[in-house]
Amino acid sequence: MSIEWVNGAIEEIRAWGRSRDVAVDVDEVRLLCDYASDYLDVSELSDFTPGTLEQLLLDIYPRKVIAPPESAAETVAAARTLVDFLLDTGEIGTKMAARMRSKIDEIAPEMPAALADTSKFGMAKSIFGAMGAEGDGTLDAGAPHGSADDPAGPPSQRLRGVTADVGCQCPGCSPLPSVRLAPPQEVARAVLGAGLLRDAHRVVAWMLEGGHAPTVRGGLRVRDAARIIRELGVAAPALAFELAVAVELAHVSGAAMTAAAEFRPLASRDDEEVLDLWAGTVAFLTGGPATDVTGSAQFDRELYAIHDLLYRSQAPLALLAVREHLDVTWAAGHPGGDDPGELDAALDVLAYCGTIERLGDTVRLTPHGLWGLREMFSRMGLPAPVTPDPAEGDAGGLIESLLGGVTAEQAELDIASWLARRSPAEAARDLLTAVRGAAAVTRGVAVTIVDRLGPEAAPAVRPFLDDPELRPHAVHWLGSHGLSAPVLTPDEVLWVSVDMLALAMPGADDDPEEFAESLAAAGPPAHVVEEMWRVDHPDVAEVLDLLGRHLPDRNVAKAARKAAFKARSRGIH
Repeated sequence: MSIEWVNGAIEEIRAWGRSRDVAVDVDEVRLLCDYASDYLDVSELSDFTPGTLEQLLLDIYPRKVIAPPESAAETVAAARTLVDFLLDTGEIGTKMAARMRSKIDEIAPEMPAALADTSKFGMAKSIFGAMGAEGDGTLDAGAPHGSADDPAGPPSQRLRGVTADVGCQCPGCSPLPSVRLAPPQEVARAVLGAGLLRDAHRVVAWMLEGGHAPTVRGGLRVRDAARIIRELGVAAPALAFELAVAVELAHVSGAAMTAAAEFRPLASRDDEEVLDLWAGTVAFLTGGPATDVTGSAQFDRELYAIHDLLYRSQAPLALLAVREHLDVTWAAGHPGGDDPGELDAALDVLAYCGTIERLGDTVRLTPHGLWGLREMFSRMGLPAPVTPDPAEGDAGGLIESLLGGVTAEQAELDIASWLARRSPAEAARDLLTAVRGAAAVTRGVAVTIVDRLGPEAAPAVRPFLDDPELRPHAVHWLGSHGLSAPVLTPDEVLWVSVDMLALAMPGADDDPEEFAESLAAAGPPAHVVEEMWRVDHPDVAEVLDLLGRHLPDRNVAKAARKAAFKARSRGIH
């Protein structure tokens, strides 16, 4: 727990501020200390470093703290005050203070955008936003609120200037992200296999054919449910029956049931009807139906929030992250809150229903689950933008989409679809033209796609031999296809080596261990590294820094660091 050292630190900072007539934003400084302790293993003031501040303000705060972008200035100011205090009291030296102030200067312009970026939001923060926090104060969304001594919670755990009560139950106050939807016909085909809606049709048909009636309260009789399980193999007959009534496949009045006028098997319906029924199914599952959905009352209360979060994340979510969310939102002492089996069982039910799918230790919305949620949001009157299909746009749009964080699976589909609409020559020309003068990562995406094209693209590739940045890639492409091509000069070989390493830099940050292993297997030799500083490439210094950090051979890594210094001395950045 951080409370003891943080309380002591805050009292020291208060006293320091009074003695020097310095205005200290104690709430902001406390929040810095709380989060540094809880998430970054900081156990005393001298543990703060430039890296600590960067992680706090650009990673932890965007994920955990509900605050408007304009509040970043207050937090940055508090960080500067904290550094002043640390230096003045001898907790850090002058060199460390200078490094921390320099880092804060870098963070200051970036933090507002980070606070506004909904893709960075952690689950508890997203859920609180989805419930509709009123006002524009700051809330610690990752910690429980209140205590026996202070019902409102400590300053770092309460909304400042607003109420912590949820004033409305409307969907997320933050804008919904733009999403990629599968074509309607594909969604309709997937819905035909969605267990719950399919079984709702089967239950209604079974009851009508056998003359079975519901209870006087309109529910499924226990003996009928048992027969449906036995005879039809329906996993959740009561839930299927509730859905059938909710989407008006059948009408119930007391113990009487009649079929809807247009009732017929799901597979015999056209796409429009199937999609309309599916939209009703998703609304039924996430809108608080009268019956149990998963068998866990606590989890059922989370269904809207979990689906909304998966919609906003647009990526598979680790089961561990879902459990962390439930640890925050489930009532303390709930007997199943810490039981992984209960969560697994609940998610298995949702997978049967068709909105969610399990992928190993992760969970995500199915394509038809995503479509259904977007339809529900639209019907609620919420702006729910759809990302255009990049296959219908130009090469620049495709590359921008691929760099935007789509999954590898989706990227492959997008590339294949885009290429299918163009001849190889047209595709090569458009891709290479789109990245003239672009950054190495952007250029690398285009070159990687062009590598898939056959020799028939050669007439479109050859003109780029006159482009200094694309020439080495064009030479490589021609040679790899057995076509005549000029020989690269030693300087061009060095340049393309730097360019390809620049393309790998984002991946190195994401998975440094894998990058280091790749360098160990196929890294540049020492004599190449020593000469790289001469290359007129805008990323050469950063590439050499990267090699200096990750090359397994200590001598070669040292040579890379020296070369980076030489590159910067030449004014190449």
